[in-house]
Amino acid sequence: MAEVIHIKTSSQCIDNYISYALNVQGRSKLTCEKYRNDLENFFIFLLKKKKGLQDDSEVDLNWADTEFVKSIRSSDIYDYLLHDAVEKENMPATRARHLSSIKSFFKFLTNKEKIIEDNPARNIDAPNVKNKLPKYLSLDESILLLDTIRNSQEKYKVRDYAIITLFLNCGMRLSELVNINFADIESDKSKLKVTGKGSKERIVYLNDACRSALDEYLKIRLTEPSKDKNALFVSRNSRRVSNSTVQKMLEKYFKLSGLSQRGYSVHKLRHTAATLMYSTGKVDIRVLKDILGHEQLNTTQIYTHISDKNMQDAVNSNPLSNIKK
Repeated sequence: MAEVIHIKTSSQCIDNYISYALNVQGRSKLTCEKYRNDLENFFIFLLKKKKGLQDDSEVDLNWADTEFVKSIRSSDIYDYLLHDAVEKENMPATRARHLSSIKSFFKFLTNKEKIIEDNPARNIDAPNVKNKLPKYLSLDESILLLDTIRNSQEKYKVRDYAIITLFLNCGMRLSELVNINFADIESDKSKLKVTGKGSKERIVYLNDACRSALDEYLKIRLTEPSKDKNALFVSRNSRRVSNSTVQKMLEKYFKLSGLSQRGYSVHKLRHTAATLMYSTGKVDIRVLKDILGHEQLNTTQIYTHISDKNMQDAVNSNPLSNIKK
């Protein structure tokens, strides 16, 4: 039977770090929730270890005070990473994220709060994570998905078509799309403003397909009563669409179009837009970086590997490729 852990309070050290990440660094609420969850799990493990707590014991995170944090050593972090891999059976990418949260936390305590002198996480290397090529729809699959929406009998298909069109053409994130307001759209619909990670704003340019889809949707949207008058996309309850609403909507159309077995998700549409722009539209990688709102160019570099694979596939498809001496 799985162990039940009762968390009675939070740790002031974690609270201080989350406040800094949210208000000073400008991290999103979702990112900060992940930070908090990662750090609380780390502290729970250490508290059980150091206090000898057993199954069904109560873990009070208030015990994780300044003195407790000062007592943490690199060996404790290594023990947790081993627990993460062996007991929790987490994949390298997940373990790398957990370590990243821990390293950021201790960097804050060392450089900003200055409550510890020697950062125990500074020299710990992250698990080796293999860079997997992102899943994406081909051009034909993208057209199939759009045709499925257009020809469906769904009540909200005009709204859904506009949402998917923006995803496939602009490569925006889910959080960016659901938070679009009317005021964010230029009057001629040539571009719109989105707020990305870290509350950073950027301009997204709209092509003919996006403008056409928005025009059709706005004919309906502007005539319907809404409880959220600022939101561009609203749900059946007349409020701004949520992340889960869009995710469920997309899953439905993937199933209708016969693409559900491919394991696609909302984020795969962002990958699709980037892939089509880079490999088909010959968009410069630096331009693609700005379109996607990436802070670092190396984040965008993965799409160059997709292009390399396409070139390799093209060479292998040559009818002479199987003729050997």
